[in-house]
Amino acid sequence: MDPQVIRRIEELRRQLRHHNYRYYVLDDPEISDAQYDRLLRELEDLEARHPELITPDSPTQRVGARPLEKFETLAHTVPMLSLENGFSREEVFEFEARLKRFLKRDLLIEYTVEPKMDGLAVELIYENGQLIRSATRGDGYAGEDVTQNIRTIRAIPLRLSAEAGTPSRLEVRGEVYLRLKDFRELNRRREASGGPAFANPRNAAAGSLRQLDSRLTAQRPLFFFAYGIGDRAGLTLGSQWAVLQDLGHWGLPVNPFIKTVQGIEACWDYCREMEDRRPGLPYEIDGVVIKVNDWDLQDELGIKSRSPRWALAFKFQPSQENTRVLKIEVQVGRTGTLTPVAYLEPVQVGGVEVSRATLHNQDEIERKDIRIGDTVIVQRAGDVIPEVVKVVASLRTGRERPFQMPDHCPVCRSPVVRLPGEAAHRCNNPNCPAQIKESIRHFASQGAMDVDGLGEKLVNQLVDKGLIRDYGDLYALTREILVPLERLAEKSADNLLAALEKSKKTSLARFLFALGIRFVGEHVAAVLAGHFGNLEALAAASEEDLLAVKEVGPQVAGSVRSFFATPENRRVIEKLRNSGVQWREGKSVPRTLKFSGKTFVLTGRLTRFTREEAKEQILALGGKVAGAVSARTDFLVAGEDPGSKWENARELGVRVIGEEDFAGMLAAEREPKSNNE
Repeated sequence: MDPQVIRRIEELRRQLRHHNYRYYVLDDPEISDAQYDRLLRELEDLEARHPELITPDSPTQRVGARPLEKFETLAHTVPMLSLENGFSREEVFEFEARLKRFLKRDLLIEYTVEPKMDGLAVELIYENGQLIRSATRGDGYAGEDVTQNIRTIRAIPLRLSAEAGTPSRLEVRGEVYLRLKDFRELNRRREASGGPAFANPRNAAAGSLRQLDSRLTAQRPLFFFAYGIGDRAGLTLGSQWAVLQDLGHWGLPVNPFIKTVQGIEACWDYCREMEDRRPGLPYEIDGVVIKVNDWDLQDELGIKSRSPRWALAFKFQPSQENTRVLKIEVQVGRTGTLTPVAYLEPVQVGGVEVSRATLHNQDEIERKDIRIGDTVIVQRAGDVIPEVVKVVASLRTGRERPFQMPDHCPVCRSPVVRLPGEAAHRCNNPNCPAQIKESIRHFASQGAMDVDGLGEKLVNQLVDKGLIRDYGDLYALTREILVPLERLAEKSADNLLAALEKSKKTSLARFLFALGIRFVGEHVAAVLAGHFGNLEALAAASEEDLLAVKEVGPQVAGSVRSFFATPENRRVIEKLRNSGVQWREGKSVPRTLKFSGKTFVLTGRLTRFTREEAKEQILALGGKVAGAVSARTDFLVAGEDPGSKWENARELGVRVIGEEDFAGMLAAEREPKSNNE
């Protein structure tokens, strides 16, 4: 055998293990995915030519093996006990009080605190540094042998790094999980192929790991975090924190948010902090695990029947719950779109009562097979918007009723149409009261003209009484018209008139968004304002002119062209001008916008700008503004007292800039002129 081949194979294996460690443990890769793939292919080629040199721990041996007929059972040497749960501040503090009562002494206890991953618990068994077996948690005493599937997960080393001195036997406990972006992509592919969607990332991770054909598991982008150990030989450690440090040194990924704290008050602060961070994390967590750090104290505290005394799982409010669909009604939006809405038996989801959820359209209802009377799983999408995840078909009684979109608008009784290639049913009557009300509310909304005090009930009164026919009539309202209205005192009328007067001075981007042009949101409105510079140029633009704008496609171009070609829309704009509405013209930036593709988050108290002014500047230069920090955030603009978003950005490696730095990033151009100057 050629010694050079042997040396090259060993070198390739060393490099691949090193780069796996950089990527999965340190989150700091040194090479691109393409470079990694080239190293792996070279090793595969060499091993194919010299199969006698293949070893079980080679990085090439992650490919799926032949399908199993069933999973074998694998007993845990040390039981994988469940944790006692806590759901409130009182229960967290009672946990420490209980520890001190058991220990019969008062002392300052050091804890490790860590995010509670919402995945599938597994055990990895290493002997002499090599992965030999793996099992799911199961009932805590024995689980399913999923060794073949675990070997396909690149985040899990097939051989531990020897640099930290690996023990002769080590049982590692951890969580297999899916990142949210991978979960969404997996569901998209399943739905496109006609398969059912997974309800949540936890179910998707469990389903992926429990495939009898490990080649299917190999196709799923599973990740892993280690959080503890079971049986060990040749290892002497004194604390949970020391274990976590060694796990990282051996090449096993450990959650970077884990830390040690002193006392239960600090544990509670961490619980609140992680609940704030939760929406911006790239994976799902459902709580925080609190563990006594010192192993001697753990031994002294011992275990109860099925849980250790020295640990507690603080559970966040659930993001999913079961409830029942009482009825489905249709709402009409400002563009005439009919949206079916499920009215639900009220249920607490993530600490908020949910009684309604949008069902989007008829296709979505049919795809999920949602019927009136069904028991369904609901969640708050992004922890904000309620949605129906799936139907619990096993609980059907036979009395459930299918839903069908109506043939006529439920508000104005005009015929409902569904254009070819569209999922939406529409009312095409521009004088439909529902559309008029929605367009007025949109015009007055915070991101548009920002008219404070113009709520839903007041808009309904104004339209129902025939006092206004479109948003152009808002500026003709007077004290005499408003005061007689129900629940509108003189002071409220004066405040509304003052808000309307204040809203007359705005920017072109805000004005465009306020017009309610279909497919033109805040970001696209800012792009159009920046490209064309003034309303006249935009109104006169052809579809070809519009399509030449970056981020404008055929849908947006056709909608903008149709809007300005409609005489009624031009009449309303002229009515607004005559009422004194004026806007600063956009900065003409016909080429690449400075912040194109960049996402900003604003936090803390800004002194040079208001939040809305900063947001406008970002949008005008092609950027996007998000409400929470995530791995996709490019910049966090931090004012005074930035709070937890600043810490979150630091942990995720997001660039943090101060207000002065942000001002320096903005283009130094002269103040644009008003359209009326």
